[in-house]
Amino acid sequence: MNCRLFYLLLSGLLVAGVGRAQQRRPNIIFIISDDHAYQAISAYGSRLAQTPNIDRIAREGAVFTRALVTNSICGPSRATLLTGKYSHLNGYTLNEKKFNTDQFLFPALLQQNGYQTAWIGKWHLGNLPKGFDHWQILNGQGEYYNPDFISNPNDTTRMEGYVTDIITRLSEGWLDTRDTTKPFCLVVGEKATHREWLPDIQDLGAYDDKDFALPSTFYDDYAGRVAAKDQDMTIGKTMRLKEDLKVHADYVKSGIYNRFTPEQKQAFYNYYENTVSREFDRRKDTGRALVRWKYERYLKDYLSVARSLDRNIGLLLDYLDKNGLTKNTVVVYCSDQGFYLGEHGWFDKRWIYDPSLRTPFVMRYPGVLRPGTVLNQLTLNIDWAPTLLDIAGVKPPAEIQGRSFLPLLKPGGDTSWRKAAYYHYYEFPQPHHVYPHFGIRTERYKLVRFYSPSDSWELYDLTKDPDEIHNLYGKAAYLSLTATLKEQLKALIRQYADRDAEKILEERP
Repeated sequence: MNCRLFYLLLSGLLVAGVGRAQQRRPNIIFIISDDHAYQAISAYGSRLAQTPNIDRIAREGAVFTRALVTNSICGPSRATLLTGKYSHLNGYTLNEKKFNTDQFLFPALLQQNGYQTAWIGKWHLGNLPKGFDHWQILNGQGEYYNPDFISNPNDTTRMEGYVTDIITRLSEGWLDTRDTTKPFCLVVGEKATHREWLPDIQDLGAYDDKDFALPSTFYDDYAGRVAAKDQDMTIGKTMRLKEDLKVHADYVKSGIYNRFTPEQKQAFYNYYENTVSREFDRRKDTGRALVRWKYERYLKDYLSVARSLDRNIGLLLDYLDKNGLTKNTVVVYCSDQGFYLGEHGWFDKRWIYDPSLRTPFVMRYPGVLRPGTVLNQLTLNIDWAPTLLDIAGVKPPAEIQGRSFLPLLKPGGDTSWRKAAYYHYYEFPQPHHVYPHFGIRTERYKLVRFYSPSDSWELYDLTKDPDEIHNLYGKAAYLSLTATLKEQLKALIRQYADRDAEKILEERP
């Protein structure tokens, strides 16, 4: 064999080897829902509902028990996913603004390193995506029925059907037509389970035969907690009978129902007018009886919406099985933050308190994550981007503030992992009148500073008081601990370069 032919053959083998190595890089499907509470997921021990398909991911991989967000609100959470940075550095501190897509975005770096990338579903960042080979996003918050989707050419198309089903169909359609010579990263952005909680027609009444016990803190009096007392997010006062609970809903003037087909509208009318509204009229509840009825109706709609979400996650898992992709695809399911299901009498999110700070996060990584793994470390949503890059074998840029938790997934773990997490929430006064605040959460304690309009501190011992109702700040027995936590908080503020928080503490310690 002459030298020229030998080198040609050798080069061909090397190229083929590189191609096979690239193919072995894992695919990634990252499913991020909206407002789905860990309390409503059976993998987290929920007694409210069964979520067999989310549970399958957890059972075949890992459940993260202390997955936390850095700013508990929809758009900012997605901005943090994309950038791996806190809100004050990625520039998206509150909803309904325009996110700067010219900064570092992890999908663009995956693109540059041979991945095919896509985002399908809810985006909700005030502009159009960058860093993706393909995207089809909901227009703004999106609609549950017959939603409008914006696609790459910046055209808008109304698609008939239920939004969760459509997102699954579009996701599978892209997977069918992708470049199979490249690994892929697909972000599936679900609208569910966002307010106003419109279930799929097949799920109407799915929980009508269930009675839900009130959370132990449902009638919280907020003693010793100025900010908690001054909010506007209670089921009793804030949740609306007509718009949220569909009691005598306006099927003529309401823009929501004017999107419905006649068949869809009739199904809703038959259920909510002939069943729910008649029950409301018959009962004539007032006072606490009415508040309890509202709580029950809220959960029944919320969990019915989540039922479709779980069912569609199952369809995506089935798609991977049928197409031989399961063994080489990392699957993540999470929510953009936690959510209140009646704790403290609330719905919504925003607070540093655990029901909104903690988000569900389950992950399947065949060959790396041992089935049934439980991870109790404090992980943050700034960690999501560097972890996905690490999985893909791509080095994250220095500007990322998060840290890959891939070492935690392997035997032996990482003993040097963080012992405290930093949080900062901004949006005030509307909606829901939750005071801006920042704070620190350790494995046992939580220290919170509320500001503008209220300068107040709160301290909780999460071991003794997991419901966070006994504010220990200022009590003599906790002065030394408080001083230590304040120093830890200041250190985290400096570490993450939160100049506004640092200035607040300098001016008003």
